[in-house]
Amino acid sequence: MASEPGSEPGDAKPGDPDTAHTIVPVRIEEALGAIAMAAICLISFGNVVVRYATNVSFAFTEEYSVFLLVFMTFVGASAAFASNQHIRITFLLDRLPPRLYWVCEMITLAATTLMFSLVLYYGARVTYSEWYWEETTPGLGNPSWIYTIWMPILCVAILLRVLGRGWAVLIKRRSAPR
Repeated sequence: MASEPGSEPGDAKPGDPDTAHTIVPVRIEEALGAIAMAAICLISFGNVVVRYATNVSFAFTEEYSVFLLVFMTFVGASAAFASNQHIRITFLLDRLPPRLYWVCEMITLAATTLMFSLVLYYGARVTYSEWYWEETTPGLGNPSWIYTIWMPILCVAILLRVLGRGWAVLIKRRSAPR
């Protein structure tokens, strides 16, 4: 009889907020995400109030809102990987034996590492291109690279969290009795 994933020592269970392996607290990402969300709410609320009071819209605030939304998404992804609460399809995985489940977990982490490495690489290229050609944003005229530089920076944070999670899964698996 196969036991459930996570029932043996060393098995990672989906949604298990096991953050004992993290050196940097997940609270940092949670706080940054909350600040970004609060800023989006304040900007949007202020825009609505001004629009109804004066019949004029603060269209330039869209740049800040879009940037904060992307920032919040990347910070949230980092926090999700750090606490093992990232999105996954578990219908079939929950029915696998622990060893096969572990293999699938490692494949997932490897694919995630590859994907965010590519986003890091191309994000850095876009940022450099925007800096080199001195591109500015249409609404405010700010340098575009100020917004896009956060994509590679946050990809590094996500990659460190994914690699940390992978390391924790490997260590738990190796220390588990066989």
